[in-house]
Amino acid sequence: MRRADRLFKIVLLLGRGRVVTARRMAEELEVSERTIYRDVADLISAGAPIDGEAGVGYRMRAGYQVPPLMFDGDELEALALGAAMVRAWADPELAKAADRVQAKIDAVLPNHLRGRWDRETLLAPDFFIAPETVTGMAELRRAIDRRLMVHLAYRRDGGESTERVVWPLGLAFWGLKWTLGTWCELRGDFRTFRLDRIQGLHVLPSQFPDLYGRRFEDYIADARERRPASGD
Repeated sequence: MRRADRLFKIVLLLGRGRVVTARRMAEELEVSERTIYRDVADLISAGAPIDGEAGVGYRMRAGYQVPPLMFDGDELEALALGAAMVRAWADPELAKAADRVQAKIDAVLPNHLRGRWDRETLLAPDFFIAPETVTGMAELRRAIDRRLMVHLAYRRDGGESTERVVWPLGLAFWGLKWTLGTWCELRGDFRTFRLDRIQGLHVLPSQFPDLYGRRFEDYIADARERRPASGD
């Protein structure tokens, strides 16, 4: 990888608004941590608004924008497939957003790349997907964004019904099903609920706190240690 490309990828990694360690960047870019330290120092010297320090992590200050990009053929196919998957597997609001993204890219795409963008050899068919696959997904996304508690009426594995008040932390897609990762107030622990088993939901006006140990990344870490229990 050319050094210029590596520096640009460092800017992209840091531009996501989260603290990123040198080790994480070194693994992503397949270089040593020493190389990352040197590259970040050079970026800071060149005026990049990067905060942090060696041994702790780095992040880009809010408001910094990466210049517009041009995509290569494989990147365009990845974007087109991603848009098709969103249209097929997500809620109608996200599907419309995917169409808008595709239209914006199409408006600035040069002619020599238009063939890779327009051809449909990678598809994500939607004709076999049951409507309940995305039950309440748009409402849940908004609740997650605003950190609002949700009351769920849910059908468990054995068919019995249960009701819970949960903190909606994030949504995960497993190829055939969407699941909602939560902190369950009844169980006092993380719980996972399949969207196609939600029988009813009501977004509550109460906001849940942003607590260390009860965030979506903590839910994911917990799920790596043990198969997350379904809504029980």
